[in-house]
Amino acid sequence: MEIESLADIWEAICEECKKEINEIAFRVWFKDLEPVDIQNGVLTLSIYSSYKKEIVENTYSDLLKKSIKTIMGIDMDFKIIATDSKGSKTEINDAAGYSEENFTFDNFIVGQTNRFAHAAAQAVAEQPAYEYNPLVIYGPSGVGKTHLLFAIKNEISRLHPNLKIECTRGEEFTNDLIHALHDNKMRLDSIDDFRNKYRNVDVLLIDDIHFIAGKESTQEEFFNTFDFLKRNNKQVVVTLDRPPRMIMTLENRIKTRLESGLLADITPADFETRVGIIRVKCEQVGITLADEVVYEIAKKVNASNRQLGGVVKKLKAYINLENKAPTVSVLKTLIRDVIAEQKAEPIKIERIIEEVARTYQVSQTEILSTRRTSELVKARQIAMYIARETTELPYQSIGESFGKDHSTVLHNVRQAEKVLKENPYEKEIVDEIIRNLKEE
Repeated sequence: MEIESLADIWEAICEECKKEINEIAFRVWFKDLEPVDIQNGVLTLSIYSSYKKEIVENTYSDLLKKSIKTIMGIDMDFKIIATDSKGSKTEINDAAGYSEENFTFDNFIVGQTNRFAHAAAQAVAEQPAYEYNPLVIYGPSGVGKTHLLFAIKNEISRLHPNLKIECTRGEEFTNDLIHALHDNKMRLDSIDDFRNKYRNVDVLLIDDIHFIAGKESTQEEFFNTFDFLKRNNKQVVVTLDRPPRMIMTLENRIKTRLESGLLADITPADFETRVGIIRVKCEQVGITLADEVVYEIAKKVNASNRQLGGVVKKLKAYINLENKAPTVSVLKTLIRDVIAEQKAEPIKIERIIEEVARTYQVSQTEILSTRRTSELVKARQIAMYIARETTELPYQSIGESFGKDHSTVLHNVRQAEKVLKENPYEKEIVDEIIRNLKEE
């Protein structure tokens, strides 16, 4: 491939890594890594999870260094920035050093699709635990939920400096519990440390709380934490990717607790709001675009705020490299890949297996194995059924992905159909998985 940018370099490095690890391992540990820059012989990468950062550094360091040398032709080191709450950075911005402290209500672009959520978030920040408790902000990825969450945190810190705030992600909450339970085997106070961290606060903010769905121990701990905070008049704010009632693997008692508060949805930005977002992101990276270029971006890129930010960064790189402002015709060339991404892609078998494994709390490797425990047999049958329902692949092709023959897939699909016909609750779970896959 022709290498022209940092993204191209990283793509080539990933292709080298894929030669030595399987697709599942790559998707789990590498797909969320993003290149930031190359300076002084060091490739800087970012990833949203401290846990994943540790795994990549401890397990795949040699593979990464080898692949970097193959592509770059020289020995180079790498470093990874964790962009979750512990690492504090939520967005890498070359010019502005944009961190979670920069997410405020003032730089949140308000439009018809997010006005209610913005107003509710401001009300909570001004008077925590007064009226809207819990506050549940939901919507698809990239519409500004995390921005509002950090804006609440920053505004409470400014207005109420004596209040203790804990801000985390659903994944981090889960990982902390796993580590606490593991450590508790060796010392008695580990689980108490976990509970003190999340209960000895005035405000608890959790991003992507839907991550705990299907995880029994984590849901139990969240439920007890939520009830403890509510009883003591403490504020809880969470974000989800859809309404609580639509998450079938989320326990009903948690849904009820969340729905007892204020639910505020955010939908993808309309044209006018996208124009405002583009202008703010241009200010953040220190560039100015002609109105017709801004309007063209807003018209063509409508998937998420993150993609708008990505386009602006690409235009900044163009301005730095070419030393001239981009025109509309240049823009169309630069965003061709973004437009292609917005078009619906066929659902992949790997993604189906990943989602089924998460929902039924088994590993992807186990679904693809020959083991035949009742849990694995059910998950395997459901995965094959969903593959048949959501793809146009014939039984033989589906079987190849699972390491099975055509007749085995046919049998498993029929068994799954029988189970779903007899068990409405199971069908609701499978329908939710299919909805999730189609909405991505």
